[in-house]
Amino acid sequence: MTLLMRLCNFVVNALCLPLHLLKAVGLYKIYKHLLPKILNNMAKQYNRKMRVIKAELFDQLPEFARPGGQLTLLEIGCGTGANFEFYPPGSKVICTDPNPNFQKYLKTSMDKNDHILYERFLMLSGEDLTPVRDASVDVVVCTLVLCTVDNVQRTVCEIYRVLKPGGAFFFMEHVVADSSTWMYFFQHVLQPLWYYFGDGCRVTQPTWKYLESAGFSELKIRHIVAPLFYLIKPHITGYVVK
Repeated sequence: MTLLMRLCNFVVNALCLPLHLLKAVGLYKIYKHLLPKILNNMAKQYNRKMRVIKAELFDQLPEFARPGGQLTLLEIGCGTGANFEFYPPGSKVICTDPNPNFQKYLKTSMDKNDHILYERFLMLSGEDLTPVRDASVDVVVCTLVLCTVDNVQRTVCEIYRVLKPGGAFFFMEHVVADSSTWMYFFQHVLQPLWYYFGDGCRVTQPTWKYLESAGFSELKIRHIVAPLFYLIKPHITGYVVK
């Protein structure tokens, strides 16, 4: 199966050559301007299908609030603000995303969710959160983000750095399937095409391994099969505590 997988992956890679060339000459960046509108619609569908699981996860956020009840929350890869409705009232939210074109949709989400306090937007990738001080936030959140960063280990290290002692990192991410399944086969075969469709998304990411080796004091990681498109059914959801 491994040989067949590599052969099929080679064929798909060859078919993606025009896309590789567009990226090489910089024309793929045009997609960055179209992406927010596309993801805005996809985020609504994702929330509809994952609402119960998301609500169950984020219901645990208040446990990490400071004395007095306010929660300082950093969201990495906030996109269109699809998570805002799940945050506890009074939460102070710092948003980051490497794509500035999301801000139009972000403002709309903020206006709809006036139960939270919007502090600022930072145009940052997860690998470098330098403007955010060490041990300065109660909670970090990212959903469907670690599949797109170039360096997951570096991103997790940055998350650990900015969290206060006892703070938590909440996540919901699609991950690679078990290596004995056909889903694993198709994830690896179609990865070159999926990369462009998902703006750098990698369906072959064993994200939980990076969390397990990052030095967190408590791990609450749950593997689930999400009611979504075949390639992104395998998910992990939960939180880890610094």
